[in-house]
Amino acid sequence: MLCDALGMPIKFIVTEGQANDMPQAIPLLTDETAEYVIADKGYDADSIVNHVTQNMSAVAVIPPKSNRLIPRSYDKYLYKERNLIERLFNKLKNFRKIATRFEKIKTNFEALIYLACTFLWLI
Repeated sequence: MLCDALGMPIKFIVTEGQANDMPQAIPLLTDETAEYVIADKGYDADSIVNHVTQNMSAVAVIPPKSNRLIPRSYDKYLYKERNLIERLFNKLKNFRKIATRFEKIKTNFEALIYLACTFLWLI
């Protein structure tokens, strides 16, 4: 999921429950503009950082993984804003059908997320 600087939803991609989120990062960031892209260590891949810096002309605020040979620097103060996405997921989980994933069909589940995101934008 992608959110703006106020923690409001912008775009999302539904994947399988056991799938890693990292392969969806570049498709989510395609055609988006930003000054900074903030993500956690799970998104510390050269392909994502290069996409952010070269294609988006933004600054990647992603802490390096501990196994990186040459750690990158990042803005630790700005990284604290990453909690906006966590709070967005918390707001979405207030909708019981989303939290428990009652809908097993992907299109129905996406429709519920669109509806919940619309509701979040309206309140």
